[in-house]
Amino acid sequence: MLFFHLAIAFLKEFALALWLTCPMLLSLAAVITAIGQVVGKKERWSAFDSFYWSFITATTVGYGDLRPTAKASKVCAIVIGFLGLILTGILIAVAVYAATMAFAENGFKGKAN
Repeated sequence: MLFFHLAIAFLKEFALALWLTCPMLLSLAAVITAIGQVVGKKERWSAFDSFYWSFITATTVGYGDLRPTAKASKVCAIVIGFLGLILTGILIAVAVYAATMAFAENGFKGKAN
């Protein structure tokens, strides 16, 4: 039963924190998408392939099925990768915050030094 309460508290805190960070996360996603579309035009990819490439690059998966050839496109790929790391870092920070708050709400206390 404790796990259930902990999970519910985590999900509530996570949803609230995502709601609060939503403008920042959506802005980062929009910038990643826009840069991907610019690279896609330069590389003559379809709009969907550009979107796919930008988010595969942002998550640092990088399958390699689409690769930029122009120097400017490669620089944009680096920028997209960096923005993706920021986006991922924010999501991880939100999850850690939600977990911390859920534990505190359920009576768990950290060690006092």
